[in-house]
Amino acid sequence: MSELTSVPKAISGPSSFLDDRLGAGNFLKRNLRKIFPDHWTYLLGEVALYSFIILLLTGTFLTLWFKPGMEHVIYDGSYAPLKGVGMSQAYASSLEISFDVRGGLLMRQMHHWAALLFVASMMVHMLRVFFMGAYRKPRELTWLIGVILLTLALAEGLTGYSLPDDLLSGAGLRITEGVAISLPLVGTYITFFLFGGEYPGMDVISRFYSLHILLIPGILLALIGAHVVLTWVQKHTQMPGRGANNHNVVGAPFYPAFMLKAGAMFLFTFALVAGLGTFAQINPIWIFGPYNPADISAGSQPDFYMGFLEGSLRLMPAWEINLFGTAHAGTLPLSVIIPALLPMGIIMTGLALYPFLERWVTGDHRALHVSDRPRNNPHRTSIGMSAIVFYGVLWLLGANDELSANFQISLNVTTYVGRVLVLVGPVLAYIITYRICLGLQRSDAAVIGHGVESGVIKRLPHGEFIEVHTAPIDTVEDSLRAKEPVPMLPVEEDSAGIPPKGMRGPLGKLRAAMSKSYGGEKIPLDDGHGHGHDDDEHAAVGSGDDKSITRH
Repeated sequence: MSELTSVPKAISGPSSFLDDRLGAGNFLKRNLRKIFPDHWTYLLGEVALYSFIILLLTGTFLTLWFKPGMEHVIYDGSYAPLKGVGMSQAYASSLEISFDVRGGLLMRQMHHWAALLFVASMMVHMLRVFFMGAYRKPRELTWLIGVILLTLALAEGLTGYSLPDDLLSGAGLRITEGVAISLPLVGTYITFFLFGGEYPGMDVISRFYSLHILLIPGILLALIGAHVVLTWVQKHTQMPGRGANNHNVVGAPFYPAFMLKAGAMFLFTFALVAGLGTFAQINPIWIFGPYNPADISAGSQPDFYMGFLEGSLRLMPAWEINLFGTAHAGTLPLSVIIPALLPMGIIMTGLALYPFLERWVTGDHRALHVSDRPRNNPHRTSIGMSAIVFYGVLWLLGANDELSANFQISLNVTTYVGRVLVLVGPVLAYIITYRICLGLQRSDAAVIGHGVESGVIKRLPHGEFIEVHTAPIDTVEDSLRAKEPVPMLPVEEDSAGIPPKGMRGPLGKLRAAMSKSYGGEKIPLDDGHGHGHDDDEHAAVGSGDDKSITRH
C-alpha cells in the first residue's frame, strides 16, 4: 500500500486556493492522492480514450467544411481528373476538404486513422480485461458499458465511412441496405428510416451525418464518462504479486505518477495518429470516384472492424425460405439474415453475458480486485481464443477474392475452406489453448518445486554431472504463489445421497457438471515433484539412464 507522508506543495497550493473559494480542497487532496495499480496494460484503455478525443477534435474541423447533401453538382475544383464530372454535393465537399482546404487532407486522414485506432484499442483492451478476469464483481457494469461502447463504435465507423459518397463507401452502403431490408418484419421500416425511400434516395447522407456527428457521439461521450467514473471509483484490478490482495491497492498516486504517464501516453497517441495521417495514405476517395448505383468495383474491402461481417456474408451459402411454399407470400433470405445477425450476436451477446454465466457456473460472489493470469483459468482462456479464431476466420475470408487473386487459388476453394475453418477452427483453438495453459501451469509448478536453472554445472564424486537449481526471484515466486483454484460449486451429495439445493433437476445437474469441469485446481503448484526449492536441488545433465531431475 503506497502512502504519502506529506502533501506536495504542487497539490496543497491549488487545493487551498480552490478550497477558499469553492470548498473543493478536501476533494482535490483526496483524489489527487488516490492510489492506482500500475501496469502497462492499463494504458490500452487510455489509448482508446485519447483516440476518441482526437476523433472529436478532427471531426469538429471536418464539420466546418463538409456538406452532407446528395444534390447533383458538377465538380469544378482543383483535382483535374474529375473536372466536369457529375457527383453528389457530399463527394464534392470531400474533394474540396482534401485538395482546397489548408490542412484538410491531414485532418481527414488523422480522423480515419484515429477511428481505426479507437476500435482496435477497444478490442485489445477488452481482450486484456477478459483474459485476466477483470470483468468480475464489482466491475460487471463497467464491462457492460464497454461492450455497448464497442457496438456503438462499429456503428459510428459505418456511418462515417459512408459520408464521402465515393464508389467504395457506396458499395458498403449498398450492402448495408441489403442487410437492413432483409430483416423480418422491421427491415422495410429500418430501410425507409435510413434512406428516406427507395435506395439510394436523397436523404441517406444527411441522416447518416446526423447519426455520425450528433446522436452516436453523444451516447459515446456519456458512456465513456460513466466508464471513466466507474474505473476511477473501482480502480483497475491489480496484477498478482507481492502484497497484492482483494483488500488493498498496491500502486502509485494519481498525481504525479499516473498523471505523467497518462499525459505522455496522450502525446504518444497523438504523435502516432499525426504521423500516420501525414505519411500513410488512407481512403483516397479521388481514386475511387463518385458513387453511382450502376457502377461496380473490384477488390472492395471495408475497414478492418467490419471485415468479419463481410466475411460472414461471403461464406454463407445461398439459403432462403419461401413462406407457405411460394416466394410471392414472403421470402426469408437466410444468406443475409444469418451473416448479419449471428456472428455479431454470438460475439457481443457472449461478451455481455459471460460475467454472469461464469458466476452462475462457479458460484463465486466475492468482490475480486486481483487479476488472474490467463493460464490459471484455462477454460476461460480457451473460450476467448475460440472467439478470436472465429472472428479471425470471418475477417480473413472477407477478402477471399483478394486471396484468390494474389495466391492463384480458386475462389470456390477459399470459400469452402473458410466454411470448414469457421466451424472447426474455434474447436481446435479451444483444445490447443487448453493444453498450452496446462503445460504452462506445470512449468510454474516445476519452478516452485525445483527452482530455476542457474547455469552452474557440477560434477559429483561418483562422476555424474548436474546443474544447480536456485530459488526464483521473489517477485516471480510471489506472482506464481498468488494462484488460486478456480471456484466451483459444492456438488457432493450428503449422507442420504441428496444433491445440494440448486443442484437437483436437469438444470441443476448441468450446472454441477459445468462447475466441476470449469472450476477446481487443474495443476497444483506442489505438483512439481518437490515441495520447495533448495540450493542443493539439481538437474542431472548428460545421464540418459536416470531421471532428468534428481533431488540430493
